[in-house]
Amino acid sequence: MLTDYTPLSDWPRPPAAIPHVRLNEPPGGARVTVAGLVLVRQRPGTAKGVTFLTLEDETGVANVVVWKVVFQRFRRAVVAGRLLRVTGRLQRDSEVVHVVAELIEDITDMLDELLAPDGALRPSPPTGAAAGQGGRDPL
Repeated sequence: MLTDYTPLSDWPRPPAAIPHVRLNEPPGGARVTVAGLVLVRQRPGTAKGVTFLTLEDETGVANVVVWKVVFQRFRRAVVAGRLLRVTGRLQRDSEVVHVVAELIEDITDMLDELLAPDGALRPSPPTGAAAGQGGRDPL
């Protein structure tokens, strides 16, 4: 997956997502895609409309900066998404690395696939009251 890139443009090309632990490898300004569970959403009053997200994958965390115009475009995903894929430019300030968001995708529906990576097990449909049957067992 990480060999699928063009050195002067994307690292790696979307829709692949770079593991957060490897965000120190691409050069500053490189376009990257990260994905992860939303740990934190911050929108400080002193930040002039900037929103900060912290995403976590199995290798670590990624800091995402969402400018006001990007937030307005992808508001629903930023506010409600539990699992996000973010594409943007890498920004470095000494050891601190941020992804400045350009595209934000809510991929929360993919969480169901984590329960059964082989596709064999799927969550069963609701039964009883949850299925609108007044609490009776259908059998």
